[in-house]
Amino acid sequence: MGETLENHAAQVLRLLRPGLPADAALRAYLAGNRSLGAIGRRSVSRAVFAYFRWLNWLEPAQSLQRRVAAALGLQDRFERDPLGMKAAALAARAVPGWLKGEMDLGAAFLRSLQREPTLWIRAKAGAARVVAAALGSCEEPVLPGAVRAPAGLSALRYRGAADLHRAPDFQSGLFEIQDLSSQLVGHACAPGPGETWWDACAGEGGKALHLSDLMGNKGLIWATDRSARRLSVLRKRAARAGMFNYRSAVWTGAAAAPFGAKCDGVLVDAPCSGVGTWQRNPDARWTTAPADVAELAAVQAALLGRAAASVRPGGRLVYSVCTLTRSETAAVADGFEAAHPGFEPAALPIAGAGARIELLPQDLDANGMFIAAWRRTR
Repeated sequence: MGETLENHAAQVLRLLRPGLPADAALRAYLAGNRSLGAIGRRSVSRAVFAYFRWLNWLEPAQSLQRRVAAALGLQDRFERDPLGMKAAALAARAVPGWLKGEMDLGAAFLRSLQREPTLWIRAKAGAARVVAAALGSCEEPVLPGAVRAPAGLSALRYRGAADLHRAPDFQSGLFEIQDLSSQLVGHACAPGPGETWWDACAGEGGKALHLSDLMGNKGLIWATDRSARRLSVLRKRAARAGMFNYRSAVWTGAAAAPFGAKCDGVLVDAPCSGVGTWQRNPDARWTTAPADVAELAAVQAALLGRAAASVRPGGRLVYSVCTLTRSETAAVADGFEAAHPGFEPAALPIAGAGARIELLPQDLDANGMFIAAWRRTR
């Protein structure tokens, strides 16, 4: 690798500044150091994220290189013996103190945050066996009892070391890299062929691509986001996947939908504090504050209210956030129901008769996620 792993990681950490999170700094650094190769890039990424998982165990007076080395040692020790780390120590050091006021900090949840994340992929409908055979090192998910296995679930846990972006089946659009919890959001929507859906906060299009696949590339998906850049990524992904039943438009959430039609379903996968992704993005633990949670909860409520106007009578509204704070989950859902008597809770296909579900990282080996659904009655 030329320079030591610790030196590479330290250089990434020195790039960090407000507005530039660790994953963005990593992308920038690795783009300028292509000689590292696939294994080197994974090693540097692992070292940087280990640093943030074990930040409060490290000695600030030591050099960055020594702290990175110590973090990697702690990560290795934890992976060998997760139960050897006391739950009280994890509660005190692995997450910010304000989090205990927003959710239950059980030992299983805390330990899940300290594990290295699993890589999940979503094969196109009917292609899971083909993709698994081509890639190797793939496993089907084992869902907890609280989650009903949806028909057509094509999620695969990838245990291999290959660069999936270079895999022929990825290049041809036969699979996408998508977390299991994110895939379950698509199944919670359960869109049908020929329907009209609106993915209001589409980002780079992971869930819109899944909705299209579930719809058999029929009907229409409106994909909107406040970022034109993210929508440009969606267009590239859609071209690779052969997704044709969509239209995209910039929507900031400050006004009505950028189209006049009523929808059979609307998905509001709202911006959130991302607590459910803190295993994958551990630096966010130390940059997220209670004020951010409160501000985001207000944004989520406003987005839900505006998006609800585009649901036809009998249509479905689905709310999802990759966080587990009460302010952004149950409180937002309760507030929406109180303010919108024309909507009633609707059963989620992945939760039996329930209209809400909390997907926990320790149960799924994936991101944490909250999902709620309603049906418009008038």
